[in-house]
Amino acid sequence: MPKILLLEDDSQVAQLLRIALEQKGHTVCWTASGEEALQHLAGADLLALDLGLPDVDGVEFLSRVREIRPRLPVLVLTAKDDESTKVYCLEIGADDYMTKPFSVLEFTARVQALLRRAYGAPKIRVGPLVLDGEGHRATLDGKPLKLSRTEFALLRTLASAPGRVWSRSELLEEVWGADFDGTDRVVDVYINMLRKKLGDDPRNPHFIETMVGVGYRLLDLKRENPTVF
Repeated sequence: MPKILLLEDDSQVAQLLRIALEQKGHTVCWTASGEEALQHLAGADLLALDLGLPDVDGVEFLSRVREIRPRLPVLVLTAKDDESTKVYCLEIGADDYMTKPFSVLEFTARVQALLRRAYGAPKIRVGPLVLDGEGHRATLDGKPLKLSRTEFALLRTLASAPGRVWSRSELLEEVWGADFDGTDRVVDVYINMLRKKLGDDPRNPHFIETMVGVGYRLLDLKRENPTVF
């Protein structure tokens, strides 16, 4: 899964962002030190950079990052809301910019968007199930599954973290968006449609399991973590 390098000196903020990113299936490396962050830069897929660092100037650090990793997606986080700082950061290489305070939901959405722009939507393999996000294709045992866009998005969300239980509200937000004004029972309808296309029996599931009173999860097929390629 994508590795996010989080450079943030506020431990409480960092903890919230780390948990949110991990819930999206990302690996997170958090540090409050610019010098330490440089040691992890080579393996990062995205840098979330707080400009107000205790040991280095955030803007200067961004310039150093651009020298080392010219194409690394960088999301700048700062309490400074003046236009000049924003424009300057974008000019020297930031890909996006967020002014504190901001919502965790918006933060993870910005991260996802930057990753898609930089790398495209990756393929995910969980046991016999393969999902190609960029080509919007799904196969089961090598045979194509005919899925609607919403069915694909729902299955891909479940497959991003096999074994994890997703509540209806989480799936609704992830697949239909925060502005969706319908009932969360739409999730049940689409889960049933997915089960039919997967040939899955809800009474004896091989793929999607109902966690009564909680939500749904994709079974951890063969106890493997999802392979992203």
